[in-house]
Amino acid sequence: MGTLFIVPTPIGNLEDITLRALRVLREVALIAAEDTRTSGVLLKHYEITTPTTSYHEHNKLGKLDVIFDALASGDVALISDAGTPGISDPGYELINTALERGYRVEPLPGPNAVIPALVGSGLPTDRFVYAGFLPKKTSAKTEFLSGLLDEAATVIVYESPHRLVDTLATLADLMPDRPVCVAREISKRFEEFQRGTATAVHAHYAEHPPRGEITLLIGG
Repeated sequence: MGTLFIVPTPIGNLEDITLRALRVLREVALIAAEDTRTSGVLLKHYEITTPTTSYHEHNKLGKLDVIFDALASGDVALISDAGTPGISDPGYELINTALERGYRVEPLPGPNAVIPALVGSGLPTDRFVYAGFLPKKTSAKTEFLSGLLDEAATVIVYESPHRLVDTLATLADLMPDRPVCVAREISKRFEEFQRGTATAVHAHYAEHPPRGEITLLIGG
């Protein structure tokens, strides 16, 4: 009976992968990847030739048999396009099913946008809440952000660059002086941290529309 390895992969810079992760990816019998084309860039870069199969949001239940057939006689590594599988990426159902069936699940530490964004934000790190992606609908998003008025912890969310300015406008209306930070393109060439009050950060991005991967942090 094999082991299911949860292997984080770089969110930008390909050097942000551990030696252990590279060894596991070389040694397992199968890599279950969110997008085999995206993961192929990383695997080719490190000359890893392990067989891959796709495992993503739209086939994650149908692919369980393929993955467990592989686990019956060998180890399997689960990877996402970037970061840690299961954190706003596919993985929960596979991990949970593996545990229910008695397989060993071994998570590796590694890249994820949440912790670098937090420690680089300048906001308190002793207590924080990660809430995943913000709701897309304006009414649901406003309701969510309104619920943070009395939140004492730093709150970390992911947001689309196309919706960020509107989100910051809502924050500026609800809590204009609340400290926030937008961490953009972490570990990539154009990495940026924009820190200030909700009002000031909104004004910046209203004038300079953002691109890339966005992590938004809201002070308690």
